[in-house]
Amino acid sequence: MTALEKATGDVVFKFEPFVLHVLCRELQDAQLLHSVAIDSGFKNSGITVGRGGKIMMAVRSTHCLEVPLSHMGKLMVSEEYIEFLIHVANRKMEENTKRIDRFYKCLQLALEADVSANNLHSEETEKYHSVYVHRRKRETIQEQDVHTSPKDHSEELEPEDDPESNLGIFAEI
Repeated sequence: MTALEKATGDVVFKFEPFVLHVLCRELQDAQLLHSVAIDSGFKNSGITVGRGGKIMMAVRSTHCLEVPLSHMGKLMVSEEYIEFLIHVANRKMEENTKRIDRFYKCLQLALEADVSANNLHSEETEKYHSVYVHRRKRETIQEQDVHTSPKDHSEELEPEDDPESNLGIFAEI
């Protein structure tokens, strides 16, 4: 209180909640993170896609507090009110900590579920996708009536060269 009374300018009591900005490789990663954030209580979270295709996910909340206490050196509030503000800010800090913990736990579960789903999808895709790609590429080549040697056809039919055969790969956040 003594320091506040000695202040010559403006003094503001301020509490700001957790903020996290994450640059995501894929939109689906940002969407997963966004749903986890919303479910964890960070209702002001959002996804921004920049001009260059940069995908930014912001985890934000609305439970901030900003109150002027003095103006040009003149104290505008009572000591009792400052104690009240401290109590309110401490409750907001506790809620902030709970949301961060909830966010961390929900994110762990969501990432584990996403990895499991991608692994399952990858195994199923490996069983059936390579045959499908070979057949489809053969048909495409026949339809286009491309005149190349048999060696060229066999190189085109390799699944590891096919960008669509990489379905099991997912980007880390």
